[in-house]
Amino acid sequence: MPETQETQSSSHPNDAAAKISTKTRKKLKNETPENLFVQPPEQKLLECEERAKFYSDSHHYKQALEELIRCVALTRICYGDCHWKQAEAHVNLAQGYLQLKGLSLQAKQHAERAKKILFTDLVMPSPEENVDILKCLVNLFHVLGRALISLQKLKDAEQNLTKAEGLSAELLHCKSVLQEEGMEIQARIKLSFAQLYQIQKKFGDALTYYQEALKYTESSRGVKCRECIPIFREMAGAEQAQGHHDSAIDHLLEAHFIARTQSPSAEAADSAHSIAQAAVASPRPEHNDVAEQYFQESLMILKKAGEENAKFLTVQDDFCQFLLTTGQHERAALILKGSLDAKVATFGDVSPEVAETYWILGGTDLTLGHQHEAYKELKKCLQLQTLLYGSRDKRTTATKETVDLLAKVPEIAAKQSSKERLANKAKPPFCAIIPQHTLLGGAKVNV
Repeated sequence: MPETQETQSSSHPNDAAAKISTKTRKKLKNETPENLFVQPPEQKLLECEERAKFYSDSHHYKQALEELIRCVALTRICYGDCHWKQAEAHVNLAQGYLQLKGLSLQAKQHAERAKKILFTDLVMPSPEENVDILKCLVNLFHVLGRALISLQKLKDAEQNLTKAEGLSAELLHCKSVLQEEGMEIQARIKLSFAQLYQIQKKFGDALTYYQEALKYTESSRGVKCRECIPIFREMAGAEQAQGHHDSAIDHLLEAHFIARTQSPSAEAADSAHSIAQAAVASPRPEHNDVAEQYFQESLMILKKAGEENAKFLTVQDDFCQFLLTTGQHERAALILKGSLDAKVATFGDVSPEVAETYWILGGTDLTLGHQHEAYKELKKCLQLQTLLYGSRDKRTTATKETVDLLAKVPEIAAKQSSKERLANKAKPPFCAIIPQHTLLGGAKVNV
């Protein structure tokens, strides 16, 4: 299975799955244990590789990983322990582990096993296999470099990425390698370098490599292709870390333009949301209009697509936080109150999201001088926090302190006393709720 480009992680799963041939789909559907039993290992390996590619392109990484593990076993049967194909199978499995977050150590182990085969145990290949082995080496050092980045072994990661970069330059000059394929490999390696330098806070170097990754991606996939979207977003992150807010917003606008024209509505909503958040992070007041514009656009896209769910509510909450920071408390309170029913329906009555909304509403109403409304909202928040986190949690105790202070406000205390008096009047007399007992002779007495 060829290595999946990192920049494709945000693409829609169905687009990749649609590229799989009808023949492959039928094979996957019609396989039976009997068919698998009679197949020779070479045929099983071929179909296993097809399934691994299908699941990986469809972003079903757990299923892909299972197939890649089978590929390692079948490759050993077909080629033996010391063939470059066995090394390639380990590299592909390492890539599969990287696609599942938190499995970088397993990826490193399989990449190192592939390295041992290629540099120590390898059976002499034929000249025709040299280009395939070169591709395998490029992928090996790239995957190992990425695994080491995840494991925070940054110096070793850089060394391996440098080897991958040098070998990929050789690969570009091989006549049997398609130019587009060579450029895609270059783009992946440049992007990994950029991510490494961003982690190291070498933002200038990171931006240089992001630009190179963008150039190779556009050369292989076309200008303004969907694969450019995550690169523009990461470039924006590097610019923002340096305080270059205008440049960050410009990169995100580029990503949004592509998303609006070529991507599903959910991705366009995400890109609009990213622009709004970048504008909020800017200290320049003129970016407030940009933030509001793109918050509204993101919400509109999600609403139009019928996606008024958790994602919609998350964007809406971010918008309300922006309104609060810009002093638009009444507008924020109105939106938050209107979102409560949807949050209860989406997250449940007793949920952190509903508790947080009551907390923000309480604070907003306090700012506006609506003390009684704030008291009711914070009291509801306190009930939910006690159920969610317990009475000793710092969030619960902070809310309780505020509620107790508000309870001492004369107006609120008076209303509470009035309610208590009304509640006591509504109760039946004590004697009315005690059962009567009949004594001998027919007399009745209350106990």
